[in-house]
Amino acid sequence: MKGIKGILLFLLICGGIFYVIEGESGSKEVISNFERVLDKKMPELESKTTPLYEYPVLTHDNSLLNWVGRDVKDLIETFGHPNRKDKSSYGYIWWVYTNQNNQHMQFGVNDDKIQTIFATGDQISIEPVEIGQTYEEVKEYFEFNKEVIYSTYRFSLKEKEIKLMPLVKLDEDTFVQFYFDSFTDQLSSIRILTSDLLLLQRPYEVFYRGKLPSTPLFTDDEWHEIELGMERQIFDISNVIRSRFNKPSLAWHKPLSEVAFSHSKDMADNNYFSHYSQNGKSLKDRLDARQINYYIAGENIAAQYVDGPAAVEGWLNSEGHRDALLKDEYTHLGVGVYQYYYTQNFLHRLDEEY
Repeated sequence: MKGIKGILLFLLICGGIFYVIEGESGSKEVISNFERVLDKKMPELESKTTPLYEYPVLTHDNSLLNWVGRDVKDLIETFGHPNRKDKSSYGYIWWVYTNQNNQHMQFGVNDDKIQTIFATGDQISIEPVEIGQTYEEVKEYFEFNKEVIYSTYRFSLKEKEIKLMPLVKLDEDTFVQFYFDSFTDQLSSIRILTSDLLLLQRPYEVFYRGKLPSTPLFTDDEWHEIELGMERQIFDISNVIRSRFNKPSLAWHKPLSEVAFSHSKDMADNNYFSHYSQNGKSLKDRLDARQINYYIAGENIAAQYVDGPAAVEGWLNSEGHRDALLKDEYTHLGVGVYQYYYTQNFLHRLDEEY
């Protein structure tokens, strides 16, 4: 009997979040400036609004829980063409349907068949449950166990995983992961996937006989395409979560995303995990080097999550990272992903230069 550890879903997430303002270096000066900045009246921001598009709400029999294995023709007939198609690191293509408000759905497609789904937002169809229900309410329909068995494979869940990300076997070849918000005790999102993908991603400890599927290999160009997709997914999902808590949407900030990407790549290349680079540079230094002006700024980092959506759910369940994700004062977000290293950079922009 062999045992392996799943991808480090909860361990490699940095516990602290910090905010940066312009000014001289030194902790006292930074803290002093930070307090003065918050006392200032923030400039008024104007934005144009467009009608919110909503995808059709499905009937109980047509719940997203029943969509794995269906043909892409059904996707187009029901939801139309996706906002975009993102390459994944697991062999399928994400068909992304999002309004960045109350609906976000990603359908993982391979050979014209749906293999996996990630969905979040208050207006998605996952009957018999729904986003926002409590842990106990969802348990009325699904049993959450410490072990889930498939063929010669046994998935073993830790207590924290049972509480935050329980795994349920829907049928002989389909599983669902329920992502819960530990601060509200409510269902935040779901992931439905085939047994093959569950074994490929291995988000839990697994004991097995036989073989495990090998992770696909990609060229640098293919990784770049995968990373760009995850960056946009993190951006979309972050705004859906902010909408859930009645926070203003964040705008995409390209120079900020480039700073975030450089930090993710630096962590991966030099095998470390910290807000501070190995040369001692902080987020403030990285923003100053790009001449990015701001009132306040913050950073979230994560590593070794199976993909971008999983990383966002991890941040949501960590107090400091959650504070940054939901901070009222932030207006812009830049996301940088390098393979399985993830960085979010937030700021309240000082001007309209980008």
